[in-house]
Amino acid sequence: MSALLLALALMIDPEPVDQPPTETPTAEASQAPTPAPDPTPTPPVEEVDVAYPPDAPKDDYGLVSWCYGVLSGYLELHDRVLPEVTRIEGAFRQPGSSLAEDMAVYEDMRKVSRANMKLFARAMEAAERASLRPISQAGAAAVTKGRSNWAAAANLPTRTVAQQWMGWTLPAVCPTRAVELEARSKLMGATFKVNEAPTEMPEAPPAEPVPASVPEDVTGPAPVETVPPKPQF
Repeated sequence: MSALLLALALMIDPEPVDQPPTETPTAEASQAPTPAPDPTPTPPVEEVDVAYPPDAPKDDYGLVSWCYGVLSGYLELHDRVLPEVTRIEGAFRQPGSSLAEDMAVYEDMRKVSRANMKLFARAMEAAERASLRPISQAGAAAVTKGRSNWAAAANLPTRTVAQQWMGWTLPAVCPTRAVELEARSKLMGATFKVNEAPTEMPEAPPAEPVPASVPEDVTGPAPVETVPPKPQF
C-alpha cells in the first residue's frame, strides 16, 4: 500500500525542470542617457520656378506688363537683325534643310508675338479697370523694366544682337498669366458692377409755377354815359 501511494505521489508532483536564470537589467543600464537631438534645424527647401523671369514683378499685373515691355523690345529689333539672321542661317546650313523654311519660322514667331502683345494689352487694361486703386503707373514702370532687357543692343554690333535675338524666347509664364489675369479681372469688374449701389436718378427740376388765371373784371364793362332826354313842351 505504501508503495502504491509513493508511485501516485511521484506521478502527481514531478520534479521541477531547471530553467536558465532570467537576467535582470541593472540600474546603470536602465539609466543610460538618450542621445540629444540635433539643435540645428533643417533649412526648408525653396521651390524655384525656373520659368519665371528673375527681374519681373511677382504680381500678375506687373508680370504681364513686364512681358509686354520685353516682347515689344524684341519686335522692335526685327528689322535691324533680320538681314544678319538670314546671313547666319545661310552660312550654317544642315544637309537637306531649306533656308526659306527656316526663315519662315521667324515670321511665324513674329505673328505669335504680335498676338501676344494684344493679349497682354487686353489683360493690363482689364486689370486697370477692375482695380479699386490706380495701378497704371506701376504697370508703366514694369513695361520700362521689361524693355530694358534689350537696352544694351543699342551699343552692341548687329551680329552679336542677332545671335542673342535668335536664341531668345518669351517666358512661357507670360501668356499663361495674361489669360488668367484677363479672365479674373473681367469677372471682378462684373462683380463690382453688380454690387455697387444703384445710381441715383437726378431729381427732376421743379415745375415752373403755372400763372393763375386772370380773374374776370368784377366791375363789369365800363359804364356808358347816358344823356337824359330833353323835356318836350
